[in-house]
Formats: sequence, structure tokens, C-alpha cells
Amino acid sequence: MSSMFNFKLKPLSFALKANAVSLAVLMSSVAEARVVTGPNETVRPGPPPDSFELRPGSGLTVEGATTKQIRAQSANLTVNPGSKTQDITAFNSNVNIDGAEITARATQPAAVFMSGGTLSLKNSTLTHSNGVGLVVSRPIGSDEGAIGSVFNSSITGTTRGVSVGGNSALALYQTDVAGTGENGVGLYLFGQAIAIDSSITGELNGVRLDMDRSPDVPAALILDGSYVEGKAGAAILVESSKAGTPANATIDVRNGATLKGGNGNILEVTGGSFANMNVDGSTLFGDVVVEEGSTAKLQLNNGSWLTGQLKNVAELSVNNASHWALVGDSEVGDLKMAGGSVHFGGPDEFYRLDVDSLSGEGTFVMHTDFGSGQTDLLAVNGIAEGNHSLLLAATGSELATAEPIRVVSTEGGDAQFALVGGTVDAGAYSYGLKQEDTDWYLDPNRRGTSNSTKAVMALFNTSPTVLYGEMTLLRTRMGELRFSQGNNEGFWMRGYGNKYEVSGNQDGGGYTQNQRGFTLGIDTPLYGGDGQWVAGVMAGHSTSDIDLNRSGGGTVDSYYLGGYATWLDDESGLYFDGVVKLNRLHNEVNVSMSDGKKAKGNYTQNAVGASVEVGRHIKLDDGYFVEPYGQLNAAITQAQSYDLDNGLHAKGDRSASVVGKAGVTVGKNIQLDSGGVLQPYLRTALAHEFNHNNKVTVNGERFNNDVFGSRIEMAGGVAMSVTQSVKLHADLEHTRGKTVDQPWGVNFGVRYDF
Repeated sequence: MSSMFNFKLKPLSFALKANAVSLAVLMSSVAEARVVTGPNETVRPGPPPDSFELRPGSGLTVEGATTKQIRAQSANLTVNPGSKTQDITAFNSNVNIDGAEITARATQPAAVFMSGGTLSLKNSTLTHSNGVGLVVSRPIGSDEGAIGSVFNSSITGTTRGVSVGGNSALALYQTDVAGTGENGVGLYLFGQAIAIDSSITGELNGVRLDMDRSPDVPAALILDGSYVEGKAGAAILVESSKAGTPANATIDVRNGATLKGGNGNILEVTGGSFANMNVDGSTLFGDVVVEEGSTAKLQLNNGSWLTGQLKNVAELSVNNASHWALVGDSEVGDLKMAGGSVHFGGPDEFYRLDVDSLSGEGTFVMHTDFGSGQTDLLAVNGIAEGNHSLLLAATGSELATAEPIRVVSTEGGDAQFALVGGTVDAGAYSYGLKQEDTDWYLDPNRRGTSNSTKAVMALFNTSPTVLYGEMTLLRTRMGELRFSQGNNEGFWMRGYGNKYEVSGNQDGGGYTQNQRGFTLGIDTPLYGGDGQWVAGVMAGHSTSDIDLNRSGGGTVDSYYLGGYATWLDDESGLYFDGVVKLNRLHNEVNVSMSDGKKAKGNYTQNAVGASVEVGRHIKLDDGYFVEPYGQLNAAITQAQSYDLDNGLHAKGDRSASVVGKAGVTVGKNIQLDSGGVLQPYLRTALAHEFNHNNKVTVNGERFNNDVFGSRIEMAGGVAMSVTQSVKLHADLEHTRGKTVDQPWGVNFGVRYDF
């Protein structure tokens, strides 16, 4: 037990020094008490309750009995489960209480009063309706205090729940302590205390740390996973009760401990006192207020959070991924950063942080109204040193002022500041940071397009790849239609997946698209002329996941309905395929702005696409064939505008895409013993996007968003006539181009002829 504290408990024999005054008080209070002199006396249930006086060297065990007050001098007292007693006063004694109820008389100072000696309290309840629940103190004139351990108990007093005197120490485990009077204090501390998974509340203050005899021996408090509340005042107060003698306190708040002050303060330091508080792995909400002439140092370690104002704090260290969030203008003497962050309130709150000096490495999370020029400000009124990052909040609004906006001011030093990511997004563009003398400003010169702009440009550009992935070639859509000979109605379905990589241009707009979908169709033969016509309808759905290349992501859900007509001439091998398709596109975008926050938006638009394909199937010897073909694809997407929730307004003009394609397919028909036909094939083509004038407007700024250029397509696949009615097909494709790559495309389908 004593290992938790700074001072060492000496053998008990050195502590048998109760002064004459204390002894006289003891003897007068128990004049009618039953005197215990033997070392092993026991009181059991049955006899009427009695008071007990334990003489030096004696021992008493209360075995489930009810007693009146008990007084012990240099003795051993054990109170076992089921026992009920009045107040206990012990001088330099060993007291063990387990499973008992102790209710103090109104005339006594404490329910349990320990002056020197040791206390073990378990599973018990201590109550005082006119005083202190538990006192752990040193005898007058002695340097040897009491040592106490409390487990799974409840301690209640009016003036104080618990009082720990100088040179004394107390450990609380899973224990509730309360000071319930109007000015009650949960824990009044002159010495040392640790609270583990416990609760300490006071009507005025949760904990008060005071000075006993020497300011060189600080009062010390450890809160480990515990809760402290001052219902009317501060959670923790550091103040001396002796005029002209300041208190000296050390406070450790760790492992998820929390503090709550009814006046909003988690720590107050007054009367010229000094406090050093270390917060380790805990989250605190409230202010730290230091009276003029007093001093406080504060350390945040190991991911701790403090949300509140600091008033007249001499030194703050923000270390190990810890955070301080301001809720108002604040002042700190020395600000030491070691891997932590300082947050300047919310988006519509602009605060000023004044520090006397700055050192180390850290991040300052700040906000600027790019329209009005209002901003958070870090003001170093002395020397600034170290390397620091500024995480300025991004916005979809434009930078309305042409003047630089000051975000950091210093009086000197070699400190360096840089924006996280190098730039900050403001509307359509991004901006940087510049230094002038010893101050740093948001530079109004554009550094490129913002992430929001890149994202909306990309999403406006996805409709062509969505539509073309759904439509494709005749062979890809329906397999080898010649297996059906055009004589029967047919039902078919197709599943597909595509990956596209679009590079965009100098303004952005690049993205990666992963598409998956299906199409269902039904058709019937039409007879006319020398050839064979097939006409049908189709419907389908595709979903495309859009990766905006570090700018966020989005999705495009496409629903479509279309019709087609196909002509096949068996004699010449010529064929024609025409498709018209209507689409309803639902688009969603989730932008990652420069500050890491998200901006969302969505819109719906219509599109129409058409394809014309012509070619010739040329039969060669031994089942081989060659099939040259050409295709022209066109797609028009409705103009649409929408807003992101960061304030950015985007408008896409009506966009068009026209792709011409010329290619050839070679393959072989292999007759199977089952009567079916297996047809492997290879395909290559040259494709070219002709349109290069798709406009996108972002906050009134116009950008070109085309994917003009050529690309080469390569594919391989197989078609198979399984039975007279069932046909299968599948293929893989790959495309390389100037602005559009298709790393892979996969397609498979089945057709059933009635």
C-alpha cells in the first residue's frame, strides 16, 4: 500500500506517541465504556450495545454485533461482516473493518477517526450527518501519519466525505465518497490520496487540496478511472486554509478519469498556491482558472482531450497525440507542443490564443471565414520556436477578399509554420500559406483547384463510361447470335463488371470507376428482304463506385430501358446492330476536403445513348472466321446543378460523348461431340473520343471536363451453343488510352430460345 505514495511508513512502535491532550480527550469520552485490556477479546450478538475502550496492546473483534462508540489507543480493532457500530476513534492503532455499518453520533467529528496507525475498510458504509465520514491524519506533534485503504465502500459526511491529513495517505478502490453539506467537500486533502474506479462528489468542491505544515511537501492526488464532481464549485480546488501560506499540490488524472465543476471549472488555484496537473489518457470538459499570484502547470499526455478555457495558466504541454480545444479566448504562459494539437473552437467561432512563448512540434486546428476575413489567431507575444502545422478548415465558399488573412503572429524566434497538406480548399480553388516578417498569412494567390472542384468535375464526367459499360458491342451484349439462326423468340441476360481509370486534365476530374450491373432482354425475329431481323427490348441496372483519387468518393446508380434491332445476312455475313437506351442516373459524391472533413451532395439526371454497329462475318477454312466491324456510340447527359453541404455550387452543362470504333474479331467454330459448338475468339479495336468541349461551372468558375483522345481495346472470349435452346458467352477486355484506361472488363451471358 505505502508503495503508491512518496513517504515510507515506519514501524508502528515509533508511532505510539499520542500527546497528553489527545489521551485526555480519549479517556474523558469513554469514562463509562467497557475497558479492553486483553489481546484477543470478542463481542458477539446478544448483550445490549456497549461502548469500548481499547487500552495499549489490547485487541477487540466485533463479530456481527451492534456496539456503541469504540475508542482505541495503540490497539488492534477488527469489525467483521454484519456488525453495526457508532463512531470509531483510533490513535496509532490497526483497524480492520469489513462488511459493517458505522453511523456517527452528531457530537463526534468523524464516523471513523484515524490518528496515526493503519486502516483497512472493505464493503462497508460510513455515515456522518454532522461532520466527516472518514479522517486519516497524523497525531499532533508527530511526523507519522495514518495509512488507509478503502475497498468497495460508501463514505458520506456533511462537511467532508473524507479528510486526509499531512503525512498521511489513503487509497480508494471502487468506493463512493460524498460531502453532502451546503459547503461540503468530497475529499479534503493535506496528504496523499489515490482513487481507483471511484466516485468523489461534494456539494461545493469534489476535492480540495490544502497545505498542512510545509509547502515543500505537496498534497498529492491520483485519480485513476475515477469521477470527481463539485456540484456548486470547481471539481478540484487548490487553496490554503492558512493565511499567507500557499498550498502546493500535484494532481494526476489518468485512465479515463473525469472531472465536473458546477461552475464550469475543473480546476481552480487560488491564494498564491501552486498546482501541477498531469492528464494521461483522459477526456476532460471544463475550464482551468488560476487566480492572479497563483501558478498552475498542465500536461496533456497519451491521447488526452481537454475542452475548455485556460485562464492565467503558466505552462501547458500538449503531448503524445493529445488535444486542447478552446471554448473562448485563452491565455497561456509557455505553450509546449510535443505531438499534440490545439483546436480553436467551431466553424462560426473565432478565438484568440495568447501565449508568452511557443516551442516544440504540434498542430493548430483553426477556422477562417473566407468571405469576411474573420479568423482564429495564434498570438505568440514572445519567442516562437519549433516546427508547427496549421490545419485550416476548408470551405466551399470563395475567398472574397484579395487581402492576405493573418493566422499567426509572433514577436520573434525561428518557428516555422506550414499548412497540413500544403494547401487549404476555399471554394473552387486551393490556397497556401506565406510568411511576412514574423507573421504567417493565408495567401490569396491560387495554388490549384480544390478537392471539391476535382470531385464534382469527376462525377459529372462519369456518365459516358457508365453508359458505354452498359451498352458495348453486339457480341458482348448477346453472344454469337448466329447460333440462334434468327428463327426463335429469345430471352437473354447479361452480367458485367468494368474498371475504368480516367486521368482528367490539369484542373482535375480524374477518377477510378468500378462498375457492376446486369441487363435483361427479350426479342423476336422479324422477316423481311433477304436477311433476318431481330428486334427486342432490354432493361437493366448498374452501380458504379467512384474513387476520386484522394479527393473522396461517390456512387452512380443507373437504371435503363432500351430497344434494339439487329440484322444478320447469312449469305454475305453482313450484319447491322442498332441500340437506343434511356437512363436515369442517381449520383452521390462524398468529398474529402483539405482539412480531412467531408462534404456531400447528390443529384439526379437523365441520359440517352445510341449505338450503331456494322460488320461482316467472313468464314475461312477449318471453321476459322474473321469479323471486321465499326461502331459509333453517342451519349447525351442532361445538364444539372447541385450544391455540396460545404456551400459549393456546381453546375454541369449538357454533356456529350461521341466515340468511334474500328476493330476486328478472329475466332474458330469448334464442333463438339455433344452437337454443340464452341467458339473462342480474340478482338482488337481502335477507339476515339471526338468530343472535347464539356463544361463544368463551380461557384461561377468554368472548367473544361472532356476526355478527348484515342485508346486501343483488346479482348478475348468464348461463345458456346450448349443445346438448340441454350447459348452461353463470356469475355475479358482491356483498354489503354490517352485519358481513359480500362484495366479490366468482364462479361458473361446466357440466351434461351423458345
